[in-house]
Amino acid sequence: MLRLNADDSGFDIAFDALVGARRESDAGVTADVTRILAQVKAGGDAVLRVLTQQFDRFDLDKDGWQINAQQCADAYGALPADLRDALNLAADRIRAYHKAQLPEDRDYRDSDGVRLGAKWRGVDAAGVYVPGGRAAYPSSVLMNAIPAKVAGVGRLVMVTPTPDGELNQTVLAAAHIAGVDEIWRVGGAQAVAALAYGTANIAPVDVVTGPGNAWVAEAKRQLYGVVGIDMVAGPSEIVVVADGRNDPEWTAADLLSQAEHDPSSQSILFTDDAAFADKVAEAVERQIAALATGAVAGASWRDHGAIIVTTSLEAAMPLADRLAAEHLELAVDMDRAEALFSMVRHAGSVFLGRHTPEAIGDYVAGPNHVLPTGRRARFASGLSVLDFMKRTSFIALDENSVRVIGPAAARLADAEGLPAHAASVRKRLS
Repeated sequence: MLRLNADDSGFDIAFDALVGARRESDAGVTADVTRILAQVKAGGDAVLRVLTQQFDRFDLDKDGWQINAQQCADAYGALPADLRDALNLAADRIRAYHKAQLPEDRDYRDSDGVRLGAKWRGVDAAGVYVPGGRAAYPSSVLMNAIPAKVAGVGRLVMVTPTPDGELNQTVLAAAHIAGVDEIWRVGGAQAVAALAYGTANIAPVDVVTGPGNAWVAEAKRQLYGVVGIDMVAGPSEIVVVADGRNDPEWTAADLLSQAEHDPSSQSILFTDDAAFADKVAEAVERQIAALATGAVAGASWRDHGAIIVTTSLEAAMPLADRLAAEHLELAVDMDRAEALFSMVRHAGSVFLGRHTPEAIGDYVAGPNHVLPTGRRARFASGLSVLDFMKRTSFIALDENSVRVIGPAAARLADAEGLPAHAASVRKRLS
């Protein structure tokens, strides 16, 4: 674990290295994915069969390509009541938050008499990637599928690997709650390729979203343009800004909540209290030893974690902005949290106050937990209904309004050397 003090002479160099470190896919992954995409595009279902057998040890033809709606309904009905209630609470809150995101159509006439506006429509079909096996996350189903349905997507397709034939029943229940239309038992880069290109079995979609490993993320990156994507997501991140009045056990747990995702995840603490920093470091080590995910969390903390002591929390905020982290906790009294929040320019999602752990945002708060990583919060936002929608503008002129603005359009066409453009306007002026 990296320990830095902003007052040290070598701090700037060390922090620059922390900001610039990359924890994402390498050239080998890129080459692998390029090959897989080409194979699926050329061979379709035959390639999916081979790769699914190779990677997931699952025979699609023998054991079935799809999971049907009745299986999902049965999984929902078989859930323990408290888990079913928790999923429904999460779904209700996610749905309500994303309904409030829906954009409004515009239709108005300007001072020159020109009618202008735009209409928003959901895409015809969207695909959601859901990791499979024991590491499957029903929360990811809700966070990806519900905004798609709210946006008005006509056909919602889920792809998920089922290694050794294993089905995660809670994921199936979440698909039932969210209203997923199709579920295909394929995963990896090959599943993303099938969604983008289409095969004889799987009709293509317009947008692909959802988390996955480095091969899935790279497949989405390479296929952007063939389909829309939510983002190229890398390993999870959390930055916690905390003063010494926090319980170090709480702070340690918050840091480990992301470290346990993956050995490449990153957890960083900023504090203005060196003694508190020591207590958190000790608490992290104690908690790692007790976690079932301790091996993963320990590797993440050891290789990518950091504790940074600054002269004040206000001084930490420009540093946090440079990291542009996926998750940012401001673990201070609420009035001070609001003041620090006003300084934030770059973060995927911000969690205000001592009683707002990031994990609440992962499940039940309502805002989407699919967020930009790898400093992409500088220019990107979390998943929303807009990722499943497109805007079509419209223009309507009459005889009077074309006379008002038409001459300027024709003159600009002349300047660009496009006489047919100019003529299409001037013929209406005469």
